[in-house]
Amino acid sequence: MGFKHIKMNGNPDEVDMETGSHGQCFPRLRFLEDSQIKRIHGAVLRILKEVGVRVHHDEAIELLVSNGARVQEKNHVFIPEFLVEEAIRSAPSSLVIFNRLGEPVMDLGGRRIYFGTGTDLPKTIDLKTREIRHTKADDVIAAALIGDAMSQIDFIGSYGLPRDIQPGLHYIRCFQLQVENSTKPIFFTAESEEDLRVIREMAAAAVGGKENLYTRPFLIHYSEPTSPLVHSREAVAKLIYCARTGIPVNYTPALLAGSTGPVTLAGSLCVAAAEALSGLVIHQSALKGAPIITGVAATTMDMLHATVSYTSPEFRLTHSAYADLFHHYGLPIWGTAGCSDAQFPDLQAGAEYAFTLLNAALDGANLIHDCGYMGQGFIGAPEMILFANELIGMVKRYLKGFEINETHLALDVIKSVGPGGHFLGEKHTLDFFKKEHWRPEFFNRENLSNWLKNGKKTTDEKLIARALEILETHRPKPLPPEAEARIGDIWRAALEKKRS
Repeated sequence: MGFKHIKMNGNPDEVDMETGSHGQCFPRLRFLEDSQIKRIHGAVLRILKEVGVRVHHDEAIELLVSNGARVQEKNHVFIPEFLVEEAIRSAPSSLVIFNRLGEPVMDLGGRRIYFGTGTDLPKTIDLKTREIRHTKADDVIAAALIGDAMSQIDFIGSYGLPRDIQPGLHYIRCFQLQVENSTKPIFFTAESEEDLRVIREMAAAAVGGKENLYTRPFLIHYSEPTSPLVHSREAVAKLIYCARTGIPVNYTPALLAGSTGPVTLAGSLCVAAAEALSGLVIHQSALKGAPIITGVAATTMDMLHATVSYTSPEFRLTHSAYADLFHHYGLPIWGTAGCSDAQFPDLQAGAEYAFTLLNAALDGANLIHDCGYMGQGFIGAPEMILFANELIGMVKRYLKGFEINETHLALDVIKSVGPGGHFLGEKHTLDFFKKEHWRPEFFNRENLSNWLKNGKKTTDEKLIARALEILETHRPKPLPPEAEARIGDIWRAALEKKRS
Protein backbone atom coordinates (compact mmCIF):
# COMPACT_ATOMS: atom_id res chain seq x y z
CA MET A 1 0.00 0.00 0.00
CA GLY A 2 1.03 3.65 -0.09
CA PHE A 3 2.27 6.07 -2.72
CA LYS A 4 5.35 8.04 -3.52
CA HIS A 5 5.76 11.80 -3.67
CA ILE A 6 8.58 14.24 -4.21
CA LYS A 7 10.62 15.09 -1.12
CA MET A 8 10.00 18.72 -0.26
CA ASN A 9 13.12 20.82 -0.74
CA GLY A 10 15.25 17.68 -0.41
CA ASN A 11 14.38 17.30 3.27
CA PRO A 12 15.83 13.94 4.38
CA ASP A 13 13.78 14.04 7.61
CA GLU A 14 10.40 14.28 5.93
CA VAL A 15 8.09 11.45 6.95
CA ASP A 16 5.11 10.16 5.01
CA MET A 17 3.12 7.77 7.18
CA GLU A 18 1.83 5.93 4.10
CA THR A 19 5.03 5.59 2.12
CA GLY A 20 6.81 2.34 2.57
CA SER A 21 9.01 0.04 0.54
CA HIS A 22 9.44 -3.68 0.30
CA GLY A 23 11.31 -4.97 3.30
CA GLN A 24 10.72 -1.90 5.47
CA CYS A 25 8.69 -2.12 8.67
CA PHE A 26 7.35 0.96 10.40
CA PRO A 27 4.72 1.75 13.04
CA ARG A 28 1.28 2.82 11.93
CA LEU A 29 -2.04 3.67 13.57
CA ARG A 30 -5.51 3.20 12.15
CA PHE A 31 -8.13 4.02 14.78
CA LEU A 32 -11.55 3.73 13.13
CA GLU A 33 -12.90 0.84 11.13
CA ASP A 34 -14.63 1.62 7.81
CA SER A 35 -18.04 0.91 9.34
CA GLN A 36 -17.35 3.37 12.18
CA ILE A 37 -16.26 6.08 9.72
CA LYS A 38 -19.48 5.52 7.79
CA ARG A 39 -21.58 5.77 10.95
CA ILE A 40 -19.90 8.96 12.16
CA HIS A 41 -20.15 10.54 8.72
CA GLY A 42 -23.83 9.69 8.61
CA ALA A 43 -24.37 11.35 11.99
CA VAL A 44 -22.51 14.47 10.82
CA LEU A 45 -24.72 14.71 7.74
CA ARG A 46 -27.83 14.41 9.92
CA ILE A 47 -26.63 17.24 12.17
CA LEU A 48 -26.12 19.53 9.18
CA LYS A 49 -29.46 18.59 7.60
CA GLU A 50 -31.67 18.38 10.71
CA VAL A 51 -30.02 20.66 13.29
CA GLY A 52 -28.26 23.11 10.98
CA VAL A 53 -25.75 25.86 11.71
CA ARG A 54 -26.01 29.58 12.45
CA VAL A 55 -24.24 31.68 9.80
CA HIS A 56 -23.87 35.38 10.66
CA HIS A 57 -22.88 36.52 7.19
CA ASP A 58 -25.45 37.54 4.57
CA GLU A 59 -23.40 36.76 1.47
CA ALA A 60 -22.51 33.31 2.80
CA ILE A 61 -26.19 32.59 3.42
CA GLU A 62 -27.02 33.68 -0.14
CA LEU A 63 -24.29 31.40 -1.50
CA LEU A 64 -25.55 28.45 0.53
CA VAL A 65 -29.21 28.98 -0.37
CA SER A 66 -28.43 29.45 -4.07
CA ASN A 67 -26.65 26.10 -4.00
CA GLY A 68 -29.49 24.22 -2.34
CA ALA A 69 -29.34 24.89 1.41
CA ARG A 70 -32.47 25.81 3.38
CA VAL A 71 -32.63 28.80 5.72
CA GLN A 72 -35.01 29.90 8.48
CA GLU A 73 -34.98 32.72 11.03
CA LYS A 74 -32.64 34.69 8.72
CA ASN A 75 -29.41 32.84 9.56
CA HIS A 76 -30.27 29.29 10.62
CA VAL A 77 -29.01 27.22 7.70
CA PHE A 78 -29.72 23.56 7.01
CA ILE A 79 -27.21 21.96 4.66
CA PRO A 80 -28.20 18.95 2.54
CA GLU A 81 -25.95 15.95 2.07
CA PHE A 82 -25.15 16.62 -1.58
CA LEU A 83 -23.66 20.05 -0.76
CA VAL A 84 -21.30 18.48 1.76
CA GLU A 85 -20.25 15.75 -0.64
CA GLU A 86 -19.75 18.30 -3.41
CA ALA A 87 -17.52 20.46 -1.18
CA ILE A 88 -15.42 17.45 -0.17
CA ARG A 89 -14.94 16.58 -3.84
CA SER A 90 -14.08 20.12 -4.96
CA ALA A 91 -11.57 20.93 -2.21
CA PRO A 92 -7.93 20.14 -3.09
CA SER A 93 -6.62 16.87 -1.68
CA SER A 94 -3.16 18.35 -1.20
CA LEU A 95 -1.54 21.78 -0.91
CA VAL A 96 2.06 22.72 -1.58
CA ILE A 97 3.28 25.47 0.73
CA PHE A 98 6.46 27.42 -0.02
CA ASN A 99 8.94 29.33 2.09
CA ARG A 100 9.62 33.05 1.68
CA LEU A 101 12.39 32.21 -0.80
CA GLY A 102 9.93 30.53 -3.18
CA GLU A 103 11.03 26.96 -2.40
CA PRO A 104 8.40 24.20 -1.88
CA VAL A 105 8.76 22.98 1.70
CA MET A 106 5.46 21.34 2.71
CA ASP A 107 3.18 19.07 0.67
CA LEU A 108 0.10 18.98 2.91
CA GLY A 109 -2.07 15.95 2.24
CA GLY A 110 -2.09 12.19 2.56
CA ARG A 111 -0.41 11.25 5.84
CA ARG A 112 2.61 13.53 5.41
CA ILE A 113 3.48 15.24 8.68
CA TYR A 114 4.87 18.74 9.31
CA PHE A 115 5.38 20.52 12.62
CA GLY A 116 5.29 24.14 13.71
CA THR A 117 4.65 26.58 16.53
CA GLY A 118 1.37 28.07 17.75
CA THR A 119 -0.42 31.42 17.96
CA ASP A 120 -1.97 33.97 20.31
CA LEU A 121 -0.10 33.45 23.59
CA PRO A 122 -0.75 36.31 26.05
CA LYS A 123 2.02 35.19 28.44
CA THR A 124 5.67 34.16 28.03
CA ILE A 125 8.20 32.51 30.33
CA ASP A 126 11.21 34.82 30.18
CA LEU A 127 14.33 32.99 29.00
CA LYS A 128 16.62 34.85 31.43
CA THR A 129 14.55 35.74 34.50
CA ARG A 130 12.22 32.68 34.27
CA GLU A 131 9.26 34.82 35.34
CA ILE A 132 5.88 34.41 33.66
CA ARG A 133 5.11 37.84 32.23
CA HIS A 134 3.09 39.51 29.48
CA THR A 135 4.22 38.61 25.98
CA LYS A 136 6.17 41.36 24.20
CA ALA A 137 7.00 42.04 20.56
CA ASP A 138 10.56 40.85 21.21
CA ASP A 139 9.15 37.44 22.13
CA VAL A 140 7.57 37.15 18.68
CA ILE A 141 10.97 37.87 17.15
CA ALA A 142 12.63 35.33 19.47
CA ALA A 143 10.14 32.60 18.62
CA ALA A 144 10.56 33.33 14.89
CA LEU A 145 14.36 33.12 15.12
CA ILE A 146 14.32 29.92 17.18
CA GLY A 147 11.73 28.31 14.92
CA ASP A 148 13.73 29.33 11.88
CA ALA A 149 16.87 27.73 13.32
CA MET A 150 15.23 24.39 14.16
CA SER A 151 15.53 21.69 11.50
CA GLN A 152 12.32 19.88 12.59
CA ILE A 153 10.15 23.00 12.79
CA ASP A 154 8.62 23.30 9.31
CA PHE A 155 6.53 26.45 9.83
CA ILE A 156 6.18 29.21 12.43
CA GLY A 157 2.95 30.30 14.12
CA SER A 158 2.27 33.93 14.95
CA TYR A 159 3.17 33.09 18.58
CA GLY A 160 1.81 35.83 20.81
CA LEU A 161 -0.46 38.73 21.61
CA PRO A 162 2.22 41.27 22.64
CA ARG A 163 1.11 43.68 25.35
CA ASP A 164 3.48 46.37 23.98
CA ILE A 165 1.71 46.51 20.60
CA GLN A 166 -1.36 48.71 20.27
CA PRO A 167 -4.59 46.68 20.56
CA GLY A 168 -6.11 46.04 17.16
CA LEU A 169 -2.71 45.91 15.46
CA HIS A 170 -1.29 42.75 17.09
CA TYR A 171 -1.76 40.46 14.15
CA ILE A 172 -0.41 42.83 11.52
CA ARG A 173 2.69 43.72 13.53
CA CYS A 174 3.35 40.07 14.46
CA PHE A 175 3.23 39.07 10.80
CA GLN A 176 5.70 41.83 9.94
CA LEU A 177 8.09 40.71 12.70
CA GLN A 178 7.88 37.12 11.56
CA VAL A 179 8.44 37.74 7.87
CA GLU A 180 11.45 39.87 8.79
CA ASN A 181 12.95 37.19 11.07
CA SER A 182 12.30 33.90 9.31
CA THR A 183 12.11 32.46 5.82
CA LYS A 184 9.78 29.62 6.88
CA PRO A 185 6.03 29.47 6.08
CA ILE A 186 3.92 31.54 8.46
CA PHE A 187 0.76 30.22 10.15
CA PHE A 188 -1.00 33.39 11.26
CA THR A 189 -4.14 34.73 12.89
CA ALA A 190 -6.01 37.96 12.07
CA GLU A 191 -8.75 39.90 13.78
CA SER A 192 -10.70 40.83 10.68
CA GLU A 193 -10.91 40.84 6.91
CA GLU A 194 -9.19 44.23 7.01
CA ASP A 195 -6.25 42.67 8.88
CA LEU A 196 -6.07 40.04 6.18
CA ARG A 197 -5.92 42.67 3.45
CA VAL A 198 -2.99 44.39 5.14
CA ILE A 199 -1.15 41.11 5.83
CA ARG A 200 -1.67 40.02 2.22
CA GLU A 201 -0.10 43.29 1.08
CA MET A 202 2.91 42.61 3.31
CA ALA A 203 3.23 39.01 2.12
CA ALA A 204 3.02 40.07 -1.52
CA ALA A 205 5.71 42.68 -0.95
CA ALA A 206 7.96 39.99 0.55
CA VAL A 207 7.82 37.78 -2.56
CA GLY A 208 7.64 40.34 -5.35
CA GLY A 209 3.92 40.72 -5.92
CA LYS A 210 0.47 39.17 -5.55
CA GLU A 211 0.91 36.83 -8.51
CA ASN A 212 4.00 35.30 -6.92
CA LEU A 213 2.15 35.01 -3.63
CA TYR A 214 -0.79 33.29 -5.33
CA THR A 215 1.36 30.73 -7.16
CA ARG A 216 3.83 30.17 -4.29
CA PRO A 217 1.97 30.86 -1.02
CA PHE A 218 4.14 30.93 2.09
CA LEU A 219 1.38 31.78 4.55
CA ILE A 220 -1.64 29.98 6.04
CA HIS A 221 -4.40 31.84 7.83
CA TYR A 222 -5.91 30.26 10.93
CA SER A 223 -9.57 30.90 11.74
CA GLU A 224 -12.34 28.94 13.38
CA PRO A 225 -16.11 28.65 13.86
CA THR A 226 -17.69 29.09 17.28
CA SER A 227 -18.88 25.92 18.94
CA PRO A 228 -21.54 24.73 18.94
CA LEU A 229 -22.48 25.13 15.27
CA VAL A 230 -22.04 28.87 14.75
CA HIS A 231 -20.06 30.71 12.06
CA SER A 232 -19.45 34.30 13.13
CA ARG A 233 -19.54 37.19 10.69
CA GLU A 234 -15.80 37.86 11.13
CA ALA A 235 -14.79 34.23 10.67
CA VAL A 236 -16.88 33.80 7.53
CA ALA A 237 -15.68 37.10 6.05
CA LYS A 238 -12.08 35.91 6.45
CA LEU A 239 -12.95 32.48 5.10
CA ILE A 240 -14.47 33.91 1.93
CA TYR A 241 -11.66 36.46 1.51
CA CYS A 242 -9.05 33.67 1.69
CA ALA A 243 -10.96 31.56 -0.84
CA ARG A 244 -11.13 34.38 -3.36
CA THR A 245 -7.54 35.55 -2.98
CA GLY A 246 -5.91 32.11 -2.89
CA ILE A 247 -4.64 32.39 0.69
CA PRO A 248 -4.60 28.88 2.16
CA VAL A 249 -6.86 28.86 5.21
CA ASN A 250 -6.99 26.51 8.20
CA TYR A 251 -10.63 26.59 9.35
CA THR A 252 -11.09 24.26 12.29
CA PRO A 253 -13.34 24.32 15.38
CA ALA A 254 -12.07 24.10 18.95
CA LEU A 255 -14.92 22.41 20.79
CA LEU A 256 -14.95 21.60 24.51
CA ALA A 257 -16.60 18.26 25.31
CA GLY A 258 -19.02 18.86 28.16
CA SER A 259 -19.25 22.62 27.57
CA THR A 260 -19.59 23.71 23.95
CA GLY A 261 -20.18 20.16 22.79
CA PRO A 262 -21.61 16.87 24.06
CA VAL A 263 -19.63 15.32 26.89
CA THR A 264 -19.36 12.01 25.04
CA LEU A 265 -16.42 11.74 22.69
CA ALA A 266 -18.44 10.42 19.76
CA GLY A 267 -20.99 13.22 20.13
CA SER A 268 -18.36 15.94 20.44
CA LEU A 269 -16.53 14.55 17.41
CA CYS A 270 -19.72 14.65 15.31
CA VAL A 271 -20.57 18.26 16.27
CA ALA A 272 -17.02 19.44 15.60
CA ALA A 273 -16.92 17.62 12.26
CA ALA A 274 -20.24 19.24 11.32
CA GLU A 275 -18.75 22.65 12.11
CA ALA A 276 -15.66 21.92 10.01
CA LEU A 277 -17.62 20.55 7.06
CA SER A 278 -20.15 23.40 7.05
CA GLY A 279 -17.15 25.77 6.95
CA LEU A 280 -15.80 23.76 4.05
CA VAL A 281 -19.13 24.12 2.23
CA ILE A 282 -19.09 27.92 2.69
CA HIS A 283 -15.47 28.13 1.55
CA GLN A 284 -15.96 26.00 -1.54
CA SER A 285 -19.22 27.82 -2.37
CA ALA A 286 -17.18 31.03 -2.53
CA LEU A 287 -14.66 29.47 -4.93
CA LYS A 288 -14.47 25.80 -5.83
CA GLY A 289 -10.99 24.37 -5.60
CA ALA A 290 -9.73 27.10 -3.26
CA PRO A 291 -7.01 25.87 -0.85
CA ILE A 292 -8.16 24.84 2.61
CA ILE A 293 -6.86 22.77 5.52
CA THR A 294 -9.59 21.34 7.68
CA GLY A 295 -10.18 19.09 10.68
CA VAL A 296 -11.31 19.50 14.27
CA ALA A 297 -10.15 19.93 17.83
CA ALA A 298 -12.63 18.23 20.16
CA THR A 299 -10.94 18.49 23.51
CA THR A 300 -12.33 18.17 26.99
CA MET A 301 -13.33 20.62 29.67
CA ASP A 302 -11.88 19.73 33.06
CA MET A 303 -15.02 19.85 35.22
CA LEU A 304 -13.04 20.25 38.46
CA HIS A 305 -11.04 23.29 37.36
CA ALA A 306 -13.26 24.63 34.52
CA THR A 307 -10.27 24.65 32.16
CA VAL A 308 -9.49 23.25 28.74
CA SER A 309 -7.04 20.38 28.54
CA TYR A 310 -4.67 20.37 25.57
CA THR A 311 -3.28 16.98 26.41
CA SER A 312 -6.01 14.82 27.89
CA PRO A 313 -6.15 11.25 26.60
CA GLU A 314 -9.74 11.92 25.50
CA PHE A 315 -8.55 14.76 23.26
CA ARG A 316 -5.97 12.46 21.72
CA LEU A 317 -8.68 9.83 21.10
CA THR A 318 -10.84 12.29 19.18
CA HIS A 319 -7.69 13.54 17.39
CA SER A 320 -6.97 10.03 16.13
CA ALA A 321 -10.60 9.40 15.21
CA TYR A 322 -11.06 12.65 13.33
CA ALA A 323 -7.77 12.06 11.47
CA ASP A 324 -9.15 8.77 10.14
CA LEU A 325 -12.43 10.45 9.22
CA PHE A 326 -10.82 13.32 7.32
CA HIS A 327 -8.22 11.08 5.70
CA HIS A 328 -11.25 9.18 4.41
CA TYR A 329 -12.46 12.48 2.90
CA GLY A 330 -9.05 12.96 1.30
CA LEU A 331 -8.52 16.48 2.66
CA PRO A 332 -5.39 18.13 4.13
CA ILE A 333 -5.80 18.25 7.90
CA TRP A 334 -4.28 20.01 10.85
CA GLY A 335 -3.25 18.69 14.24
CA THR A 336 -2.04 19.89 17.59
CA ALA A 337 0.94 18.58 19.60
CA GLY A 338 4.10 19.62 21.39
CA CYS A 339 2.09 21.35 24.10
CA SER A 340 1.33 21.00 27.79
CA ASP A 341 -1.25 21.90 30.43
CA ALA A 342 1.61 22.52 32.89
CA GLN A 343 2.19 26.18 33.72
CA PHE A 344 5.97 25.78 33.70
CA PRO A 345 8.42 23.37 31.99
CA ASP A 346 8.57 20.33 34.28
CA LEU A 347 8.08 16.57 34.31
CA GLN A 348 4.42 16.93 33.31
CA ALA A 349 5.39 19.05 30.32
CA GLY A 350 7.96 16.50 29.18
CA ALA A 351 5.46 13.67 29.34
CA GLU A 352 2.71 15.62 27.57
CA TYR A 353 5.00 16.90 24.82
CA ALA A 354 6.17 13.36 24.05
CA PHE A 355 2.67 11.85 24.22
CA THR A 356 1.05 14.42 21.95
CA LEU A 357 3.84 14.55 19.36
CA LEU A 358 3.93 10.79 18.91
CA ASN A 359 0.14 10.60 18.78
CA ALA A 360 -0.24 13.36 16.17
CA ALA A 361 2.50 11.86 14.03
CA LEU A 362 0.94 8.39 14.13
CA ASP A 363 -2.40 9.99 13.19
CA GLY A 364 -0.77 11.32 10.03
CA ALA A 365 -2.01 14.88 10.66
CA ASN A 366 -0.44 17.19 8.09
CA LEU A 367 -0.10 20.60 9.73
CA ILE A 368 0.76 19.91 13.37
CA HIS A 369 0.97 23.14 15.34
CA ASP A 370 1.34 24.37 18.94
CA CYS A 371 4.97 23.33 19.54
CA GLY A 372 6.23 25.49 22.42
CA TYR A 373 2.84 25.86 24.14
CA MET A 374 2.52 25.75 27.92
CA GLY A 375 -0.33 26.53 30.31
CA GLN A 376 -3.25 25.23 28.22
CA GLY A 377 -2.38 27.47 25.30
CA PHE A 378 -1.92 30.69 27.27
CA ILE A 379 1.84 30.66 27.89
CA GLY A 380 4.81 30.42 25.56
CA ALA A 381 8.21 29.05 26.54
CA PRO A 382 10.81 29.72 23.81
CA GLU A 383 13.15 26.95 24.95
CA MET A 384 10.31 24.46 24.64
CA ILE A 385 10.38 24.99 20.86
CA LEU A 386 13.84 23.42 21.00
CA PHE A 387 12.51 20.68 23.25
CA ALA A 388 9.75 19.91 20.75
CA ASN A 389 12.33 19.93 17.96
CA GLU A 390 14.34 17.29 19.82
CA LEU A 391 11.28 15.12 20.38
CA ILE A 392 10.10 15.47 16.78
CA GLY A 393 13.49 14.14 15.65
CA MET A 394 13.06 11.18 18.00
CA VAL A 395 9.48 10.56 16.84
CA LYS A 396 10.40 10.76 13.15
CA ARG A 397 13.20 8.27 13.66
CA TYR A 398 10.77 5.90 15.33
CA LEU A 399 8.23 6.32 12.53
CA LYS A 400 10.76 5.50 9.83
CA GLY A 401 11.06 1.98 11.20
CA PHE A 402 13.88 -0.12 9.81
CA GLU A 403 14.85 -2.19 6.81
CA ILE A 404 14.67 -5.97 6.75
CA ASN A 405 16.80 -7.15 3.84
CA GLU A 406 20.04 -9.02 3.20
CA THR A 407 22.26 -6.03 3.99
CA HIS A 408 20.43 -5.07 7.16
CA LEU A 409 20.07 -8.62 8.45
CA ALA A 410 23.89 -8.61 8.28
CA LEU A 411 24.32 -12.38 8.47
CA ASP A 412 27.74 -12.22 6.77
CA VAL A 413 28.97 -9.72 9.35
CA ILE A 414 27.55 -11.74 12.23
CA LYS A 415 29.31 -14.86 10.86
CA SER A 416 32.58 -12.94 10.44
CA VAL A 417 32.58 -11.59 14.01
CA GLY A 418 31.36 -14.81 15.57
CA PRO A 419 30.60 -15.59 19.23
CA GLY A 420 32.49 -13.42 21.73
CA GLY A 421 33.73 -10.83 19.21
CA HIS A 422 32.59 -7.25 18.70
CA PHE A 423 31.31 -5.15 15.81
CA LEU A 424 33.06 -1.83 16.51
CA GLY A 425 35.76 -2.38 13.88
CA GLU A 426 33.45 -3.62 11.15
CA LYS A 427 32.94 -1.58 7.96
CA HIS A 428 29.24 -2.48 8.25
CA THR A 429 29.12 -0.58 11.55
CA LEU A 430 30.88 2.42 10.02
CA ASP A 431 28.52 2.40 7.04
CA PHE A 432 25.30 2.28 9.02
CA PHE A 433 25.64 3.69 12.51
CA LYS A 434 24.68 7.23 11.49
CA LYS A 435 21.87 6.01 9.24
CA GLU A 436 20.34 3.57 11.69
CA HIS A 437 20.81 5.34 15.00
CA TRP A 438 19.27 8.71 15.93
CA ARG A 439 21.47 11.01 17.97
CA PRO A 440 19.96 13.57 20.38
CA GLU A 441 21.26 17.11 20.67
CA PHE A 442 20.05 17.83 24.22
CA PHE A 443 19.00 14.56 25.91
CA ASN A 444 21.72 13.06 28.07
CA ARG A 445 23.56 9.92 27.01
CA GLU A 446 26.79 10.56 28.90
CA ASN A 447 27.74 8.13 31.63
CA LEU A 448 27.78 9.43 35.19
CA SER A 449 31.49 10.24 35.43
CA ASN A 450 31.52 12.24 32.19
CA TRP A 451 28.26 13.98 33.09
CA LEU A 452 29.74 15.10 36.42
CA LYS A 453 33.00 16.16 34.76
CA ASN A 454 31.18 18.19 32.09
CA GLY A 455 29.24 20.32 34.56
CA LYS A 456 26.15 18.21 35.44
CA LYS A 457 24.02 20.09 32.92
CA THR A 458 20.34 19.19 32.85
CA THR A 459 18.29 19.16 29.67
CA ASP A 460 16.40 22.34 30.56
CA GLU A 461 19.68 24.18 31.21
CA LYS A 462 20.99 23.12 27.81
CA LEU A 463 17.77 24.16 26.09
CA ILE A 464 17.84 27.66 27.59
CA ALA A 465 21.54 28.14 26.80
CA ARG A 466 21.02 27.09 23.18
CA ALA A 467 17.96 29.33 22.83
CA LEU A 468 19.95 32.34 24.04
CA GLU A 469 22.78 31.44 21.69
CA ILE A 470 20.37 31.31 18.74
CA LEU A 471 19.06 34.77 19.57
CA GLU A 472 22.64 36.07 19.55
CA THR A 473 23.85 34.35 16.40
CA HIS A 474 21.08 33.13 14.10
CA ARG A 475 20.40 35.47 11.19
CA PRO A 476 17.96 34.16 8.53
CA LYS A 477 18.30 35.39 4.98
CA PRO A 478 16.97 38.95 5.09
CA LEU A 479 14.22 40.43 2.99
CA PRO A 480 15.35 42.37 -0.11
CA PRO A 481 15.79 46.03 0.95
CA GLU A 482 12.94 47.22 -1.25
CA ALA A 483 10.60 44.57 0.21
CA GLU A 484 11.53 45.48 3.77
CA ALA A 485 10.96 49.16 3.01
CA ARG A 486 7.58 48.44 1.42
CA ILE A 487 6.46 46.30 4.38
CA GLY A 488 7.55 49.08 6.72
CA ASP A 489 5.43 51.53 4.75
CA ILE A 490 2.42 49.20 4.96
CA TRP A 491 2.84 48.90 8.75
CA ARG A 492 3.12 52.68 9.21
CA ALA A 493 0.00 53.20 7.09
CA ALA A 494 -1.92 50.67 9.21
CA LEU A 495 -0.68 52.37 12.39
CA GLU A 496 -1.69 55.81 11.12
CA LYS A 497 -5.13 54.56 10.09
CA LYS A 498 -5.67 53.08 13.53
CA ARG A 499 -4.72 56.33 15.24
CA SER A 500 -6.86 58.52 13.01
